[in-house]
Amino acid sequence: YAQSFIEPGIKLADMCERIEGMNRRLVEERGLQAGIAFPTGCSINHVAAHYTPNPGDDVTLGYGDVMSVDFGTQIDGRIVDCAWTVAFDPKFDSLLEAVREATDTGLRTAGIDVRLCDVGEAIQETMESYELDLGGQTFPVRCVRNLNGHSMEPYQIHGRKSVPIVKGGDATKMEEGEIYAIETFGTTGRAHVVEDLECSHYMKNFHAPHVPLRMPRAKKLLAHINKTFGTLAFCRRWLERDDGGSSAVNGPTGAKQE
Repeated sequence: YAQSFIEPGIKLADMCERIEGMNRRLVEERGLQAGIAFPTGCSINHVAAHYTPNPGDDVTLGYGDVMSVDFGTQIDGRIVDCAWTVAFDPKFDSLLEAVREATDTGLRTAGIDVRLCDVGEAIQETMESYELDLGGQTFPVRCVRNLNGHSMEPYQIHGRKSVPIVKGGDATKMEEGEIYAIETFGTTGRAHVVEDLECSHYMKNFHAPHVPLRMPRAKKLLAHINKTFGTLAFCRRWLERDDGGSSAVNGPTGAKQE
């Protein structure tokens, strides 16, 4: 569905809203029982992950852009975390192929009693066997070494274990019954990310203790977050919807948070 309308010139905020709207319909949104697991990511070019437009963000997608689309749904807290890369210019084909093949390698390598470091080593070997030619200059495709896949637990998108995408990582083993998101990040850049730009994703600390709040507005907002999102991730766009992020929980109007 998303690939049918994503094209150069589309406003990223509109794209995210359309994807999220379809997700809500397909999963038959029922508040915390079933719905969207986290905001739709549309990380573009040098932004590696966790970007979704905030209210007032009018960025549009260009022909020469490379964008990672990241979306998820949940039923009874069990999360599905999905992503794919969009690029229109064929000069980026080998970059997309590198990441796709590296992800497939990670999926094939993963399994019960497999060490996390072995998954990372296999991913890196596949990813870094590719090169990208841009304007007559050849760039090696590299794994972003400080981004990882991760385990997922009920209502907790990032579980206790991380799946590296380079060799030399954690020797802890995968265990029966665990659920993982195998994520790979390929780049022609420095292969190391830093936190930057405006925050767009928010989430309660899963293990945070109760802290009494004094300000009435803060109490109201926290109550809304607990009721609507629990410990799942959310974004400012959702808080500023008329339904406050979920019509199934709050009704179609009257729950906008300002």
